Amino acid sequence: MRKSIVVAVAAALLTGMVAPDATAAPGRSDLRQAMDEIITAGAAGVQVRLHDSRGDWMGTAGKRELGGRDGVPVNGRFRAGSVTKTFVATVVLQLVGEGKVKLDDPASRYLPRFGLDERITVRMLLQHTSGLFDYTGDVKSDGSVEPGIPLSGQEFVNKRFHTYSKRDLVEFALSKPAKFAPGTNWSYSNTNYVLAGLLIENVTGTDWAEQVEHRILRPLGLRNTSLPGTNPNIPGPHAHGYLGYQHGGARRVVDITRQNLSWGNAAGEIISTTADLDKFITALLGGKLLAPAQLAEMRKVRSLSPSGAYGLGLAQMKFPCGISVLGHNGGIQGYRSDMFSTADSSTRYEVSVTTAAVDLADPAQEQRLEAAKLKLGKVIVCGEAG
Repeated sequence: MRKSIVVAVAAALLTGMVAPDATAAPGRSDLRQAMDEIITAGAAGVQVRLHDSRGDWMGTAGKRELGGRDGVPVNGRFRAGSVTKTFVATVVLQLVGEGKVKLDDPASRYLPRFGLDERITVRMLLQHTSGLFDYTGDVKSDGSVEPGIPLSGQEFVNKRFHTYSKRDLVEFALSKPAKFAPGTNWSYSNTNYVLAGLLIENVTGTDWAEQVEHRILRPLGLRNTSLPGTNPNIPGPHAHGYLGYQHGGARRVVDITRQNLSWGNAAGEIISTTADLDKFITALLGGKLLAPAQLAEMRKVRSLSPSGAYGLGLAQMKFPCGISVLGHNGGIQGYRSDMFSTADSSTRYEVSVTTAAVDLADPAQEQRLEAAKLKLGKVIVCGEAG
């Protein structure tokens, strides 16, 4: 998972085809313009689902495939990346509610084989305060980058169907020095959530994905959401995502839709739709998945900036108009996603962006696309006056 959540939380501020049941609420023209700006910034397509005081709205912009004629399918499936973390954190907190896990216990109590620092608690895993190296790569204190597993350029393209084991990902991360002493700082690390998935497995005796399906997907009827494991395909209608990069002095663009997300695992392998994510965030914040005590723990945030904070698998963003939203976003090769809601669920939005030729390894291109996506969130939450 690219660390788009870090960008979004720190910044806090993404030709729309309107669904038949769309309403003519204020700001919809600005919304379509913001969607078009995402395409201009390097996206192939975008789909948006919105609920606010004027009702429900869905729209798309761009194309299903580069060079094709078909538009992005309304409510098509997509790789939601780190939105997976909110599902995983929910399951861990359900186990807390059942008395099977304690948030402030050492994580090593549930994960004895890895020799984790005894100071790292379950809470720290869920809140990214463990200090553990991120196996996808990390930024050092001097600003240089410590590389992780290959997730960009030609090296990733060559290995996009490679299967990674959870244990290999964790052991790779643990072979690197910790970024800071447990609990003393905050740093987004996918390693935390692979460990959280393993914790679920050790406590329940079944795979973390099976627990997500049993505890969340089936009860909520999220039939278009799946956890593919090593299966490289996206089932059902979907837009294609692309990876742009430089190789051998030449510019390359590869359709990266099909890939083995074993490297994402409990940190980011989920496939979903805007409709399913809307059902999930509504049920979660509405208290249908967690008891009040556990939901309160999930929403107990660590401040990261004047406009952003992070709870337990749940980010909080405050927009310039003063309205805050809760949820998560995700970013992997070819796909960017958002799932956010006000605490009372009166305003909710879900977004999927498929990238085109933009090279996200280039900071300028990355920032341009992220800024366009954040502007869309601002238009949705704050309206024309935002």
